[in-house]
Amino acid sequence: MSMSKKLGAEFIGTFWLVLGGCGSAVLAAGAPEVGIGWLGVSLAFGLTVLTMAFAIGHISGCHLNPAVSVGLLVGGRFPANELVPYIIAQVLGGLVAGGVLYVIASGTAGFETAGFASNGYGEHSPGGYSLTAALVCEVVMTFMFLIIILGATDKRAPAGLAPIAIGLGLTLIHLISIPVTNTSVNPARSTGVALYEGGWAISQLWLFWIAPIVGAALAGIAYKWLGSED
Repeated sequence: MSMSKKLGAEFIGTFWLVLGGCGSAVLAAGAPEVGIGWLGVSLAFGLTVLTMAFAIGHISGCHLNPAVSVGLLVGGRFPANELVPYIIAQVLGGLVAGGVLYVIASGTAGFETAGFASNGYGEHSPGGYSLTAALVCEVVMTFMFLIIILGATDKRAPAGLAPIAIGLGLTLIHLISIPVTNTSVNPARSTGVALYEGGWAISQLWLFWIAPIVGAALAGIAYKWLGSED
């Protein structure tokens, strides 16, 4: 598959992840009477990955996440020369999705960003969790996400079922960690909305690049050992 098609798939896939996941949080989570709440937002994020994995997995691998690309690289599943182009495509997809979401959300009277589904810690954590708690949460959740991805896509795993395991895994991660950080585990997702919220969201964005990438890299190392054929 050509690089341009891979990058196009990553752009579209990450666009859908941010629009679907963050869009559900911004537009539908707190809607009067029929709001979907945190459970609905968790399912939305999982469904974006599940649907895109089936749609574009055969084109680009459906990373949709710089941390996933790093984890796959460390785990020996992804070539180093494709890492930077993938990350650029993913971040651009997230930023465009954030822009589309902003246009839609601002189309109602009295619009305020109100966090705009951005990730945060301290006073900007949904549950008021500290920087340390947020850091540990994001590292561990991303670590587990990459273990799921690496295991489900292992050549010895049941064929064709990886998107389901990965999508449900991301749903579970959101169910656990939305109260802590609003759940990132994905620097492109965090960047895609933080730039439209501005201010505190940008100042705290560093954590949601560093922690997911560290967690993903650790998972890549761990799965090299765990999944090796003795």
